[in-house]
Parts: sequence; C-alpha cells; structure tokens
Amino acid sequence: MALNRALIWGALALTTVLSRCGGEDIVADHIAAYGVCFSQSYSPSGQYTHEFDGDEEFYVDLEKRETVWQLPMFSEVRGFDPQSGLTTVATARYNLDLLIKSSNSTAAINEVPEVTVFPKAPVELGQPNTLICAVDNIFPPVINISWLSNGHSVTQGVSETSFLSKSDDSFLKISYLTFLPSADDVYDCKVEHWGLDQPLLKHWEPEIPAPMSELTETVVCALGLAVGLVGIVTGTVFIIQGLRPGGASRHQGPL
Repeated sequence: MALNRALIWGALALTTVLSRCGGEDIVADHIAAYGVCFSQSYSPSGQYTHEFDGDEEFYVDLEKRETVWQLPMFSEVRGFDPQSGLTTVATARYNLDLLIKSSNSTAAINEVPEVTVFPKAPVELGQPNTLICAVDNIFPPVINISWLSNGHSVTQGVSETSFLSKSDDSFLKISYLTFLPSADDVYDCKVEHWGLDQPLLKHWEPEIPAPMSELTETVVCALGLAVGLVGIVTGTVFIIQGLRPGGASRHQGPL
C-alpha cells in the first residue's frame, strides 16, 4: 500500500567552525547548513533554505522562483542562484515519488509541537514591540500559526520564518507580530498541527504591576514618617552629646 503522506529531506552540506575548549575537547562555535531542503506529498510540497546557527539566511520561493533573504542587507554582499535550489527540490521530489511507489512503509508519527510566546524587548506600554511565537518539535512540517488579539484574528504586522531544521529531524518555525502594548489588550498565538487534538492557544498579556491599595499606601507613608522621626531624634542626641564637656573634670598639667 503506497504512502498517502510521505516526506524526504536532507542537507547538501553542513559546515562547522571549530575551536578548542580547555585544550581538550573540540566544540563547534558556529554551524552553517547549506542546501537544507525537503519535499513531501502535502502542502507545503517543498522547501530550500540556507541556515546559520539556527537562523534562516534565505529561502528559495518555489512559486516565484526567486531567492528571498531574511535580511535584505545580506543580498548586498553575496548572491544565490535560485535555480540551484529549484533543482535540488525537484530531485528530492522525484526520489520521493519513487519511494512512495516502491515502499509499503507506514506514515511517520505526528509529533506534538511545543509553543512559547515572549516579547522581543522589555514591555513598556505605548512603546512599539514585537511578540515572538516559537513553535518547536514540529513534524511533519505542516502547520498553521496565527495571532489573536482580544479573541479576534490579526493579520497586520505578522511575519514568519521558513521551517528551520533541527538535529533530531524535527523542525522549528517562528512567527512574529509587531504590536503596541496596551493594558487593555491580550494576545494568543494559535497553532494548528496534526499532532494536536485541537488548536493550541498560547496566551500572552503584559505584566503590569498592581496599584497599591489605600491601606498599603497609608502603611508605607506611616513607616516612612516613623523612620524619618527616628533619624531626627537620633541625630539630635548625637549633636547634644557632641556639645557636652568631654569629661566630668579636667586636670591641668604642670606649667
């Protein structure tokens, strides 16, 4: 029985920059993955990226047949012919079709994604910021990430990365939402994936210090006043002691 859902992926090249640590072990300070691609029998049908230290440098838009840089400034210092990526994905798709026709393997297990939401910078009300929704442990790489504000769908100011590869063969995907923090607004990152029984909502709202109650303010003021009075009394005592004679009697020495 042929697979109705299948995936093939890999990296054409993996480069590590190494350094010695403590003169004994060799560890990788940086890892660059060139030509990370996958092809599968469901949407998205394929992807081709270059990555560095877990971040996306660029991906090849398979429909527009062009290279899309994560940061446009990178394209000013180097280039990449999208045809190379298109060829790689086409080869992977061809191999996938052969595997589906010749294999009786069962479909892979759907993993349960892990979702974390946090702001890019410390939150200040009224100051522009960015919410980050990091979805980890994705497999297969078919997922829908969306944003809600006060329960309503948000599409403005939303962007996301491609699927980022991981050493355990799962994927990571990050969605961004630019927003203006307000005490009245709450946000949810909504994740839909085959590994979830129902859509997962990861909630976030700004942490605003609760105002002090009237009783608390009164107690704080009273404590401050008491500390001030103690300081005045203590200072007065030291001044009086300083003005007194140094001893009960003074003895004059011989002339």
